[in-house]
Amino acid sequence: MSAQPAAPSAAEPMTHRQILEALSGLLLVLFVAMISGTIVSVALPQIIGALDGNQSQYTWVVTASLLASTASTPIWGKLADLFNKKLLLQISIVIFAISSLACGFAQNTGQLIAFRAVQGLGMGALQILAQVVIAAMISPKERGRYNGYLGAVMAVATVGGPLLGGLIADTSWLGWRWCFFIAVPFTIAAFALLAKTLHLPTVRRANVSIDYWGATLIAAGVSILLIWVTFVGNDFDWLSWQTAALAGGGVVLLALATWVESVVREPVVPLHVIRRRTPALAILASLAVGMAMFGGSVFLGQYFQIGRGFSPTEAGLLTIPMMAGVLLSSTISGRMVSNTGRTKPYILIGLVVLLAGFGGLATIDHETSLVLISVYMLAVGIGVGMSMQNLVLVIQNTVPLSEIGAASGAVTFFRSLGGTVGVSVLGAVLANRVATGISEGLAKAGIPAGGDAAAAGGSLNIAALPDPIKEIVRSAYGDATGHIFLISTAIAAVGLVAAAFLKPARLRDSLDLPASPAKEEAVTRA
Repeated sequence: MSAQPAAPSAAEPMTHRQILEALSGLLLVLFVAMISGTIVSVALPQIIGALDGNQSQYTWVVTASLLASTASTPIWGKLADLFNKKLLLQISIVIFAISSLACGFAQNTGQLIAFRAVQGLGMGALQILAQVVIAAMISPKERGRYNGYLGAVMAVATVGGPLLGGLIADTSWLGWRWCFFIAVPFTIAAFALLAKTLHLPTVRRANVSIDYWGATLIAAGVSILLIWVTFVGNDFDWLSWQTAALAGGGVVLLALATWVESVVREPVVPLHVIRRRTPALAILASLAVGMAMFGGSVFLGQYFQIGRGFSPTEAGLLTIPMMAGVLLSSTISGRMVSNTGRTKPYILIGLVVLLAGFGGLATIDHETSLVLISVYMLAVGIGVGMSMQNLVLVIQNTVPLSEIGAASGAVTFFRSLGGTVGVSVLGAVLANRVATGISEGLAKAGIPAGGDAAAAGGSLNIAALPDPIKEIVRSAYGDATGHIFLISTAIAAVGLVAAAFLKPARLRDSLDLPASPAKEEAVTRA
């Protein structure tokens, strides 16, 4: 048996073969993290219906995992700068596997939301640590080439996840619980592959300092604001003491977090990085992409099943255009970025297409042609694929190798934050519009607003409702979906404006900056 090749030193670049061997495990890690969200997205209406949940609980099953992932991402990114990256990846895989099993055994929506929050910790770690490891192995210019593989694997998970989730939910001898159990074999395989193929030098830094206060304040502030968004307008008024307490408290906590981040030695969100023009603009654009990535997959699956009456498997098939757009655009744009060394043109084109796609989805109702919806979803997918990874690349190109973990964690944090806030806000808007639509539909049909009618406004177990009420509920969901994408259109426009002000720059060829510049202007201009 031949001896295991020595791991490359920190100064010695990895060969193409070594990179591909390590990528085999890293790509499977990303596949596991991505499919855990997409496989549930289409089956979620059936899951919440089986557990007798409502629209708010539907939203929080998604929000809980996104929030935990968002809050923990900067911590994982910082830990990657301080400790062994391979060990951190393996720990996150174990967390993810155990929480996935727990989700599958949940007996009510409360348990499912709690277990999804733990699963979010593992999801956030897997996504950011994979990016950090790739950044530590490959120079920014060459990273565009490998980001093509990255985008392709993520797209396969995104395309295959809804199809697999719908098929599992529709298969009587499996059932929706296997949407969570199915991730376990992938995590075991990823763990084994990483143990064999990933070899990185361990860089231990003296006087390690982890910003627990900053992380706690950020998580608490975001959580309180999302709770406020969920209940305002239904359980209490916009102008009320509850609003003052929740919204005001969330803002105060985030202000304290900002102050903490400005004074601690090792902040989880490095203000000196995100204060610069290019990272700040890229982060703002990433917020819009985050809303597209999460909001689209979450609420389109619900639209097809509840608003149009399709089965989970059919809903998965109907989301293929959006996933195919992500697959094609991320692969092609990754190659073109690597060849040209430029990112801004592809980001701008992607965000323009994303804006057009959202604009189209803003016009849909419960009778819109499926062909038109497919075209709009394809545009959204193309926009996400062309902009998502390239925005990460823009930020990684502006920082030295020692700050790659923190910078990658920051952009992933804000992108996930955009998705978290997007799902919460869009879910709250959807719930309000649906409640209004159901009330108006019941009034037109002459059905008293009580009994089954009351259940229609709360439970998502649509199959158990009488046919007249069922049709009213379907119409309400179908018509309300267009309104939430109108909000997404406005936010995508903000992302486009931010990207337009990015400074055009070529990606560097080296793993690290050639010097330690104090200003962004040291990056070679196009």
